[in-house]
Amino acid sequence: MDIILYVIIFLIGIFFGSFYTLAVYRIPKGEDITHTHSYCPNCKHKLGILDLIPVFSYIFLGGKCRYCKQKIRPRYFILEILSGIFFVTVFYIMGINYENLNLNAILNFGFFVLYFTFIVLFAGIDSEYRKINKPVLMYGVIISLIYIVYLCIIDFASIYRYGIYLFLFIILLLIDTIYIKKKAIDSYPIDILISIIIMLVFTSKYIVINSIITTLIAIAIYLLIEKLKNIKSKRKKTKKEANYEISIGLYLSITNILFYVLLFAMCEF
Repeated sequence: MDIILYVIIFLIGIFFGSFYTLAVYRIPKGEDITHTHSYCPNCKHKLGILDLIPVFSYIFLGGKCRYCKQKIRPRYFILEILSGIFFVTVFYIMGINYENLNLNAILNFGFFVLYFTFIVLFAGIDSEYRKINKPVLMYGVIISLIYIVYLCIIDFASIYRYGIYLFLFIILLLIDTIYIKKKAIDSYPIDILISIIIMLVFTSKYIVINSIITTLIAIAIYLLIEKLKNIKSKRKKTKKEANYEISIGLYLSITNILFYVLLFAMCEF
């Protein structure tokens, strides 16, 4: 029975992976992600049901659009596969199986799915455009508030910690809404801080601290490599160019999820 359960979770994962690719492509363009029919980005032809089966459609169509024969980026296929594998991995290390499948287990996994959706969209858009998408960030804040209410119900003793998170949300959102917009200042740093609070809500402070440290190390290595390249090419980049080449949200998201899985795996084994 557990095998069947894992297969179901894998299928759910690849369908979410398909949604992630669509959302990362459409959200920055301001396109609808729920009601607008899927289409080929090259020939704009509406896709049929057989074209939209995650993983399997890519394989059966040979990685090409059925209508214009344009090659489909393999990253879509890879993300769907990885999403399915990741869902199964987390489901397993959470210790959920057919025998202990209950409402609490389903809710915990459900909140993980909501959080992982935020992380993928947050990181994907930041990677492509090097900016934080406001609707995605607000989605993260909303699910964080819902999760805080849930945690207060099952763990009332930690209500003060959740209150601190709520206070930080309010302060940062006020700064972003009133001061940043009024002064027309880049809100990227504030958006990163808000995303860190979201990570604190869903993962432990130890995971977030390690994520920040690892991100800083990764950025330092990246800047060092870029500096060496510039010295070799005898071209000096401006400070503005260097800043916008670093997708901090992407680094934070990757390290946060990796440490999240690692911590669960260590607790399990």
